[in-house]
Amino acid sequence: MNLQLLDPVRITVVQNSPDVTLDAFADRLGPDVRLVRPFEGDALPDVTDVGDGLVVLGGRMSAYADDVAPWLPALRDLLGAAVRSAVPTLGVCLGAQLLAVAGGGHVQVAAPPGREVGLTRVFWRSGAEADPVLGPLARAAAGTGKRARSLTLSMHADAIIDLPEDATWLGMSDMYPYQAFRLGSALGVQFHPEATLDTIRRWSEGHPDVDTENVLAEAEPFEGEVLETGRLLAESFLAVVHDDVACRGVRA
Repeated sequence: MNLQLLDPVRITVVQNSPDVTLDAFADRLGPDVRLVRPFEGDALPDVTDVGDGLVVLGGRMSAYADDVAPWLPALRDLLGAAVRSAVPTLGVCLGAQLLAVAGGGHVQVAAPPGREVGLTRVFWRSGAEADPVLGPLARAAAGTGKRARSLTLSMHADAIIDLPEDATWLGMSDMYPYQAFRLGSALGVQFHPEATLDTIRRWSEGHPDVDTENVLAEAEPFEGEVLETGRLLAESFLAVVHDDVACRGVRA
């Protein structure tokens, strides 16, 4: 599908923290992106007003920190409604954790394995190749002759410990099992496909428990593959949104 030849789609992006932005996704989700910043007082839309797709980014708070981020209950409700309404949805890091909780799963705050930061090898499980968003990543990984894995970047200390009952588990890392899952029309990824090395540097410098230089030294040789992972995922998600719009047009 040549996305450049299709009409623009309308995607709502919820940004939960000032320093967790669209980053490399800023020019990959099309020109008609509605950015909602609830930490600045923006109201979350109703599911009928998100447009053609929904993206929920990460954040510094936990998935249960309603006292710190009072919009989280409404955001969990929005994610649940998006799944019930079959809206193409992508949850990233905190967004994936909120999606899991909205679906009846559980997140552990400050999980015992510790912080997962920097270069992350995500290993794809059975079913990932058929997933509408992860399929291109998983198929490319399968063709490398290695254990099917993609390279990306992470920054989290909380972790999903139980998926929703109806979720499909699609990816894991050596440190944390639930790196990717699908819940109906929504995909949750614990890693940060939108992040660049510059962003990981800034995030790392804000955590005294992280050796920033070691994190960057490990990731820098694989920067090209990391960016390709993000590109494939963003383009696949956008293609799913376009397909959904087209299908709805045919049904109408």
